[in-house]
Formats: sequence, C-alpha cells, structure tokens
Amino acid sequence: MSTTADRLARLVTPVADDLGVTVYDIEDSSGTMRVLLARPDGIDVDTLADASRRISRAMDEDGSFASAAVLEVSSPGLERKLRTAAHFLGAVGEQVKIKLAPGVADRRIDGVVAAADDRTVTVATPDGGPDRTLLLADITSAHTVFVWETTPKPGTKRTVPASDRSGDARPRPDRDPQPAEPADPAETEATA
Repeated sequence: MSTTADRLARLVTPVADDLGVTVYDIEDSSGTMRVLLARPDGIDVDTLADASRRISRAMDEDGSFASAAVLEVSSPGLERKLRTAAHFLGAVGEQVKIKLAPGVADRRIDGVVAAADDRTVTVATPDGGPDRTLLLADITSAHTVFVWETTPKPGTKRTVPASDRSGDARPRPDRDPQPAEPADPAETEATA
C-alpha cells in the first residue's frame, strides 16, 4: 500500500519535470502536504506559484486526497532538512548540524559533510578532531547551516588594532596612502 506522500510524488514529478525543477522532498504531516522544489541556480516565487496551482489541480482531479488537506509548495531554503541519502550527498562541503538517536555517543554533531553514500555520512568536525562516520539510520534530525559572512557597515571607520596605537605619526606604507613626490625645484623655476 502506498503512503500519501508516495501518491503525491506521482502527481508532483511530472509537474516538476515540466517546470525544469527537481523534487527535493515531500512530507505529509497531519494533513499538510509539503512539497519542496529546487533548482541548482535557485527557484523563483513565480515558478513556485505555478507549481502550486498545477499540483493542487492534479490533486483535485485525482480525487484521493482529503478535501481538508493543505498544500504547501516552497523551496528547501538556505537551512534545509537532510532526511535521505540523496540529501546528504547533495550537502557535501556544506556546514551541518546533526542530532543522533539516544544511546549513540556524542549525540550532537556540528561540522562539514565530507562524504556520503546510501548508508553513511562522514562529517569533518571544526575542532580538527577525527572525521565522524555516522549511520544514516542513527540520525534523528539534520539540517544545513547557512554561515553569514560579516562585512563592515558602509561608512564605519576601520578599527585600529591596539598594536598600531603607539602614537607614532609617521606614515605607514602598509595602510597610509603615499604622498605625491615633490616637484623638482629646477623644473618649477623654468616654467615660472
């Protein structure tokens, strides 16, 4: 017997193929059918809206979905859930947070996915310790972590490190612009 998510996948796949997107995940959670669509260069709101209309129409025509079911169509987002081997394989090189089942040592793992296959995922930890190879069956939840790059606000002054605050007013070639070379006195007198 097929699950609701399996039945929905049969309706979603042709729509996704027609729109040039991939089905990242399908979840059925308490009457909410969540369809996550992705595209390598990102997916726009218009494509998601079009997919939502088409999937909703297909669900109505199929007739096997409860009329009270709620359909949500979106992208996986910057911090996306990792539930399948394909998800972990697609996250190689990305920062992740993983929670393991009770009874497994060090239940919370933060790091970068170094490798993945159909049964395991290997995570490089930030502390430089040995990589951890985990069984997918031991993972209770996992998601990618978006790392924001910090940039100074426009118009803010550069902070001078304490080591540079010596009171020495001499120009510093490593950070101060160089003054223009003075003109040759003989040249300035000849043109005057």
